[in-house]
Amino acid sequence: MRRSNLGLVLREVLSAPAPVSRADVAASTGLTRATVSSLVESLLAAGLVTELAPVAPQGAGRPAVPLGPARGTVAALGLVISVDYLGVRALDLAGEVLAERVEAGDFRRSDPPTVLGGARRLVGEVAGDLADGPRLVGLGIAVPGLVAAGTRRLRIAPNLGWRDVDLGDLLAGTPLADLRVEVDNEANLAARAESWARKGDVRDFVYVNGEVGVGGALVQAGAVFVGSDGGAGEIGHITVAPDGPDCRCGATGCLEAFAGMDAMRRAAGLPVDAGVEVLLDRAAASDAAARAAVEGAGRALGIALASTLNTVAIHRVVLAGNFAVLAEFVRAPVAAELRRRVLLAEWSPPEVEVALVDDRPAATGAALAALAGLIADPAAWTTA
Repeated sequence: MRRSNLGLVLREVLSAPAPVSRADVAASTGLTRATVSSLVESLLAAGLVTELAPVAPQGAGRPAVPLGPARGTVAALGLVISVDYLGVRALDLAGEVLAERVEAGDFRRSDPPTVLGGARRLVGEVAGDLADGPRLVGLGIAVPGLVAAGTRRLRIAPNLGWRDVDLGDLLAGTPLADLRVEVDNEANLAARAESWARKGDVRDFVYVNGEVGVGGALVQAGAVFVGSDGGAGEIGHITVAPDGPDCRCGATGCLEAFAGMDAMRRAAGLPVDAGVEVLLDRAAASDAAARAAVEGAGRALGIALASTLNTVAIHRVVLAGNFAVLAEFVRAPVAAELRRRVLLAEWSPPEVEVALVDDRPAATGAALAALAGLIADPAAWTTA
């Protein structure tokens, strides 16, 4: 019972939108104040929570001592294996980035062992940056493809050209081999970071992330829904036009073939290495091809999202990645298609928002996934 309650109290402290007192925790959990105080002492001793400056009471009584997540005491690593970069971020319980390294590259049709070797090296370098610092609790890995639910095996990543790759032994043979490894889809983990940043203010939304491809995730009651086989949320491969362009997944007319970064670059007449900022600048300067490319991507995105909203009965869309950068031009056509095509739009008007987390959200989400085991069961990290 005490082990379960430790996790309950830690979650209350970490998930609260503002610092909470022991009395607040007791009220929200139903535990007695004496029990909460005992549990908090264990969490304090373990360096998982910290006491903040006392707050003067509004009436009579002693000042309340707010609790918050400890900073810099424990951390997890979040690794992103993307189409155009590798990145590793170390995150503590307060959400502070303690160390980070990013290396650009082109990993289309790449060799998994070669790329994973580079990823392993980068993880080791970030861990080295934290030497004599926080205790590392795990590694989360974000990949742009489908991961079999409950496993660490990547089934398929069309834009990487990878199939059936086991990522669970990435750290084997290294000094970090004992770290627990979690693997998930890049968009799922980015959506997890977005949900975490919103601290429960918005519990349900469809997250759509524009990168080289298009990733999507469904967030319900604050949690990312992945489905029984891990394949939920693949918005980028919703069919927009059956007779449309070929997609890397092997089908034709997928959303990604219209709204992915590669597709927008081609439509705008830009070189294959042009960044999203170039596309934004061209569109803002009223370049006809660039404006048509971006707005066309927005319309295709709106069509695909309308099918999604009609299916899952969620009425909020969060634009992330390149779609957030291009929101000035993408948002209106997305909203127009949603108003036109979502059946319940008259009664529950769809909302289109820009993501709060705009700095490598998948890396943050991957680290959060690695921290989740500790948060759920902190007993192993306490001494009593």
